[in-house]
Amino acid sequence: MTPLADFLASLGDLSAPPALPETRALRDDELLESQRVLAEVQRRVSAATAAIAGEISFRSRRELGHDGLAAQNGERSAEGLISRLTGGSTRDARTLVRTAELLPLPPRAEAAGEPEPPRPRWLATLGEAVATAAISADAADLIRSRLATTEPVGAAPEQREAWLLALAEAAARLVTDAPGLTLEQLAARAAAARDTLDLAGIAARERALHDQRYLRVTKLADGMTRLTGLLDPESAAIVVPILDTVTSPRRGGPRFVQPAAVAGADEIVRDERTTEQLALDTFVELIRIGARVDDGRLLGNRTPSVRVLVTKRDLDAAPVDGERIGAAYFEGHDDAVSIATAERYICASGAIPILFDGDGRVLDLGREQRLFSEKQRVALAARDGGCLMCDRPPSCCEAHHIDHWDEHHGRTDVDAGVLLCRFCHLLVHNRRWRIRREGADYRLEHTDANGVLRSTPLPSRSRARDRLLATA
Repeated sequence: MTPLADFLASLGDLSAPPALPETRALRDDELLESQRVLAEVQRRVSAATAAIAGEISFRSRRELGHDGLAAQNGERSAEGLISRLTGGSTRDARTLVRTAELLPLPPRAEAAGEPEPPRPRWLATLGEAVATAAISADAADLIRSRLATTEPVGAAPEQREAWLLALAEAAARLVTDAPGLTLEQLAARAAAARDTLDLAGIAARERALHDQRYLRVTKLADGMTRLTGLLDPESAAIVVPILDTVTSPRRGGPRFVQPAAVAGADEIVRDERTTEQLALDTFVELIRIGARVDDGRLLGNRTPSVRVLVTKRDLDAAPVDGERIGAAYFEGHDDAVSIATAERYICASGAIPILFDGDGRVLDLGREQRLFSEKQRVALAARDGGCLMCDRPPSCCEAHHIDHWDEHHGRTDVDAGVLLCRFCHLLVHNRRWRIRREGADYRLEHTDANGVLRSTPLPSRSRARDRLLATA
């Protein structure tokens, strides 16, 4: 009898509170056997859960409309109802429904007056393996998704039969191997079996994965920025080995013989950063170095740069209890960073002083050329903080002459320029709107739908300028 017999017997008694098994008293062999037993119990429960989920999906099918089971319970889909009942994700619910399609259940289609389509042998093999708890629902779903190859086009009946037989044999081998593999290992083995069966489809599958690649940058309310994305195999082949090289000493990577390599690995192990932080810092540093050496073909003729904005008062303030009190801001970001961070960037990149008068107005740099210089654009970004008409950051903006050149012969001075994103810039020009300066501030003059002239303030979005005025 398994050491977990009492525990397993109590699992079905939902009237009693759950109690965890006593693990400390188990011998090593009993501990390992208990883990194997519980894994099989989990697979059995997973198969039963999939069967129930499949029936919920059938009773919630689209043609039933509001009479469907999901709709009657206030959900738009069967997956939504299943995820609510199980406490899992919608993705997990979809996996359960897909697994239910494999199970050898009584045909339901006859109830709807439709003939039951024959199930391919390889899918029946997966369904039987789930039903007998040989593999988990996740493993079955993975094998099905990886082995789903395109049927040979124009194949003779005997060729198609041979292909279906090979597919069934591949599925049977994977079912046999699955209990001794992790899902990642099973995925790799299933992919190899698929490629062997469908060499002609490798290029199409590669293109499909390539089309799914993306990188998304999301600014969060707490000041952090989230990176999410997917790497296609080729991109992953470039990025992953680099990150692995940096973090491998933390993850039991290769042992080094050369003294310098050993010292470097030991330093990484002792680093106070987490492995994930180390990977991110490496990624950011590679981006920074790559931007610095770009020859213009990738980033164009305006190489992006990191600018930190800080007032001289904050920069010169004496430390209080060893801390530098004050605020600095990365251009295009609203959240303050420390004076220590500002000093670090100034030390590495130097500083460009931008002088303001008492009203917070940038002093005239005396540039009379038509195009704003790079230094003038830096000054505009420091003063305006981005587009004065919307929320776009300085990196997305163009310098707009408030005194139009063709009408007012405007000089290219900082006071005569404001930052506008391309959309707002075109809007101002196309609609012949005017932006006027009042002291250190700017206002937009435009007519409303009734032809009445309106004057709308355009406040600066620069947190550094706000800091200047607050501490003046």
